[in-house]
Amino acid sequence: MSPPLDWLSRLLEITPVRGQLDLRCMYGAPWRIDQSASAPGEILYHIVLGGSAVLEDPIGKTPRQLAAGDIVLLADGDAHTLHDGSGKRAKAARERAVANLVFSENSGSGAQLDMLCGRFVLSPAHARLLRGYLPTRLIAHSAVQTGDATKTGLHLSNLLTLMRVESSGDSLGGRAMLNALSTALFALTLRFASESGEAPAGLLALAGYPRLAPALEALFHDPGHPWTLPALAQLCNMSRATFVRLFQEKLGRSASDLLTDIRMTMAANELRTSSASTGAIAERAGYQSEAAFQRAFKLHMGVTPAHWRRGLY
Repeated sequence: MSPPLDWLSRLLEITPVRGQLDLRCMYGAPWRIDQSASAPGEILYHIVLGGSAVLEDPIGKTPRQLAAGDIVLLADGDAHTLHDGSGKRAKAARERAVANLVFSENSGSGAQLDMLCGRFVLSPAHARLLRGYLPTRLIAHSAVQTGDATKTGLHLSNLLTLMRVESSGDSLGGRAMLNALSTALFALTLRFASESGEAPAGLLALAGYPRLAPALEALFHDPGHPWTLPALAQLCNMSRATFVRLFQEKLGRSASDLLTDIRMTMAANELRTSSASTGAIAERAGYQSEAAFQRAFKLHMGVTPAHWRRGLY
């Protein structure tokens, strides 16, 4: 018998993520990185190991000052800029490849930056669910402060230390280790953000609100169940109106929207990986009518289940 999975484990089971470390940037000021938009199915990340940086983007969001221990996840995939904040013309960077990693360096003699840059890779269908429910720009402040570090914060700090060590040399299996650590980084950063209340809205904000936790766990644990708003509200010991208001406030979407997205993602996975009939998959996804499932799937994914199964999209 398999144990029940918590919501985050279930999310990462139905939307598998593969981490990939691309660069270790070691710059002296002045420096600047103009990062282009990510490819479909990719979420970029940056980890400030040492020094500081300013994060900007071209659509007018407020610049953010980053310090050592900060982790940035950019779920929206938009282009963005990182720089030292001096306003001076950046020194040209050059790349140096070692066995397991590429180092990007410059000749700047000012304040030093040590930063890891990589990406989380997933299929476009999975990216749709994650990007829709994660903050467009998540910054996790993982630096351990004496006396106030959480258990997850300590784990995250230790993970960054291991990534720093593994990216410093040419150890056997180093590339595989760095990518595996990057994959673990995704789950641990989401856990940390949900516990620390650093997500303004979305799944992490919802998970960080204990009163709604029973509904979140129920939707991920048993999405094929015929859930109703009164039933979910009862799980949370609140009225239907209060449940609807709080859920929308924290997630930015309704419980019905989340349930449909979970069901469609699970169904899309099963259509591509199993030989089960469309009717059987529809039933497991909580649809009593195959025709209703067909309509919902096409509306959600843009193609019919048959076309999705054959890769015709």
